[in-house]
Amino acid sequence: MTHAIETDHLTRTFGAITAVANLSLSVEEGEVFGILGPNGAGKTTVVRLMNGILSPSQGKLWVYGKDPVSDGPEVRSMTGVLTESPSHYERLTARQNLTFYATMSGVAEEKLPNRVWEMLQLFGLEKRADDLVGGFSKGMKQRLALARALVHEPKVLFLDEPTAGLDPGAAKQVDDLIAELSRQEGRTVFLCTHNLHEAQLLCDRVAMLNQGRLLAMGTIQELTSRIWQVMSVDVDLLTPLPSDVLEHLKGLEGIAIESAAPLHLILRVRQRDLIPMVVQEIVHGGGEIVRVSPREYSLEEVYFAIQKGDFT
Repeated sequence: MTHAIETDHLTRTFGAITAVANLSLSVEEGEVFGILGPNGAGKTTVVRLMNGILSPSQGKLWVYGKDPVSDGPEVRSMTGVLTESPSHYERLTARQNLTFYATMSGVAEEKLPNRVWEMLQLFGLEKRADDLVGGFSKGMKQRLALARALVHEPKVLFLDEPTAGLDPGAAKQVDDLIAELSRQEGRTVFLCTHNLHEAQLLCDRVAMLNQGRLLAMGTIQELTSRIWQVMSVDVDLLTPLPSDVLEHLKGLEGIAIESAAPLHLILRVRQRDLIPMVVQEIVHGGGEIVRVSPREYSLEEVYFAIQKGDFT
């Protein structure tokens, strides 16, 4: 796979304060990669480093093989950035705002009108194209900021708290647009967020930071399996399980019976791929299964476990 972003022991200090410490990670082309952490974890500093706004104190990083410091203009032509509190020229219209930023981002003059109109349509702003932005709602301004970040067709989109302060309806609109950009257009999205539900919904992988240090990185399932070595599985039955089948289950390696009611079992399995074997054993023994429900951990549970240090 192609690496959109790579960092190697990336470090940034501000005097005696280390904002980012020895950060090594890679982001694959086309994935939504989430950076999670409390305030002061270093998330925004990482975005600034990756766009060449700040220089590393130590270590290296590349965006599509280019150094954001020495190749800053080229890197920024490949990236779009949505900051946590985007600002617009509120005395200009949406069309004028986008036209200005598209010009500044190097969109060819002959392509400007069509490209601006495409963005206004994509983000549902075409009916307000010639209205002053000062009269827009926060959700509309956020969609305009996303349009601005994408107007020059960047390969990588950096989003810093893209739904902060939005009402649920506006936040869902933005989340749906982010998902579409990645899934349908193959764009790489680097998402900084406090919203763990949003991250679980959108991200292929996440990295968790605290005080500039990388605590963990991977898919939710990978992180879950490293924190909790066994998985709880609920099995609902139509009829009571024959006693010999229950005894047989107790003897299987990697499986333990946590509780056994006549029509409900709670099992503890060492790994997820043992679940089909459990189902097969119950059915072959004459059991009638209504439902099998593996315990799925949320990203919120994973996040707090890692922040507490429950990770190996």
